[in-house]
Amino acid sequence: MNDHAPADDSAGGDRRRTATAVDYEHSANLPAVLDRLDMSLVVSTYQVGKVFTVGVHAGRLVIKFHHFEQAMGIARTPVGLAVGTKRQIWMLPAAPPDLARRVAPAGTHDIAFLARQAHFTGPVMGHDLAWSGGSLWLVNTLFNSLCTIDAATSFVPRWRPRFISAIDTGDRCHLNGLAADADGPRFVTALGETDAVNGWRAGKRDGGCLIDVGTGEVLVRGLSMPHSPRLHGGHLWLLNSGHGRLDRYDAGRRTTVAVAELPGYTRGLDLHGGLAFVGLSRIRETAVFGGLPLDDRRESLRCGFAVVDCAEGRVVAWLFFQSGVEEIFDVRVLPGWRNPVLSGPYPDVDETETIWLSPPAPSPRQA
Repeated sequence: MNDHAPADDSAGGDRRRTATAVDYEHSANLPAVLDRLDMSLVVSTYQVGKVFTVGVHAGRLVIKFHHFEQAMGIARTPVGLAVGTKRQIWMLPAAPPDLARRVAPAGTHDIAFLARQAHFTGPVMGHDLAWSGGSLWLVNTLFNSLCTIDAATSFVPRWRPRFISAIDTGDRCHLNGLAADADGPRFVTALGETDAVNGWRAGKRDGGCLIDVGTGEVLVRGLSMPHSPRLHGGHLWLLNSGHGRLDRYDAGRRTTVAVAELPGYTRGLDLHGGLAFVGLSRIRETAVFGGLPLDDRRESLRCGFAVVDCAEGRVVAWLFFQSGVEEIFDVRVLPGWRNPVLSGPYPDVDETETIWLSPPAPSPRQA
């Protein structure tokens, strides 16, 4: 049994707010899965420039869309969320809990993330974001490097692959994915080992690699457009995107092991409670995505996300878009929050209420 609904069951407004109707279907058990794990999701889609939340209220799924120009990487931070876009990284700290409860429909939300400031990086083709070692890290794809953010500069280069000769403009290896722990970056993915601008494109079918940041060593070669490495449960997971797979790294054999084959170009991954939440996209135009192993399944590919049991490798729940969204970029779990509300930088575009956050009124003695 599938549930069918417009893109925002609670507000019923996303058909008005988008040029194309956004419709989705989901497995009947998806609300129960999120509810049981006491969590929700925040998802980005580069194609339509949106970040959407997936929550549960009163047993029903709630999806709400918010405009962010070319939304890409998302990171949880100690105070809220960071969202990477075409030119900026937006910071959305969590508001006091009582504010979330007052946002319409009143009493339905348990946390609110409010856009409060943005750091201007310029169009660096930023991919994954991660909070690690007390800093926000950015995969700076245009400059083939890992960077941190500094208020005085666009970005601070901190690491580059051995095969990249200098920090300079030009997407050479299409560095894209970052796995980090509390201490710092640990692993990255790239689509090719090349120092020539756009050199990765020639070997995109099987030229992808997994790199150890600490040693600079290439651990695995022969991957097909890999993305989204993540550390969870003592394992390193990643997406072998050109095959539409969720893989796990086998350190002893220095290879990756297929966990699940999925009906889409896999990009965007987070893990929680023994489950993997995997973003799925349809293949767009052939210039970048043509010639991949997924070409054989092009007509059957779906866009949305799948929930995979990591131990058994089977899909236990899913959400697929029927119209309006063709690709997913990042997927992040929000543990402990069941129905978030997000106030982005463009509430007028979203046709949502503007939320102001001001300090408490001073007491008469302070005044």
